[in-house]
Amino acid sequence: MKTLIINGSPRKNGGTSVLVSKLKDLLGGDISVIDTYYCKISPCLDCRYCWTNPECAIKDEMQQTYKMISDADNIVIASPIYFAELTGSLLQWASRLQYLWISKHFRKETVLLKKERYGGVILVDGGDGCIDTSLAMAKRLLRIMGAEYKGLVYFSGTDRIEPTLPGKETMEDLHKLSDILSRN
Repeated sequence: MKTLIINGSPRKNGGTSVLVSKLKDLLGGDISVIDTYYCKISPCLDCRYCWTNPECAIKDEMQQTYKMISDADNIVIASPIYFAELTGSLLQWASRLQYLWISKHFRKETVLLKKERYGGVILVDGGDGCIDTSLAMAKRLLRIMGAEYKGLVYFSGTDRIEPTLPGKETMEDLHKLSDILSRN
């Protein structure tokens, strides 16, 4: 079982990273994490090279990432919520998924292995509870990567003076997502 986790958090010990780490502990198999704040992947330039060519014109770490997406059995998008949306670095990274969309819809080519992929979302916020926009975007990104959305883990309250740790309900949701991704 191969799981790809796309982590949009800049904080290596923040709430999102804590949940990603705990999910990794629960899952078996091969797990890869892309930290969008620290990877060397440029945003899409809308050069339209991929409209007529079977590759992206930008040569960087994304070529390896396309293969990781194709090989994955599970894909998880994990992000803090900034102003009701996924983080800017995650969205910048996601702009390069344009190649997958163009391949399918413009060139009518399949570039991802045809397989069943499960998708999950981890969202963390300060307490506003505005998850609709970010969850909708995460679901859209999972669809573009060929993964079927299976569940959400939501943790709120990180902007308190004394931030809380994920509570019992959040951890139960993380265990449920782990069971689904493990196909249990």
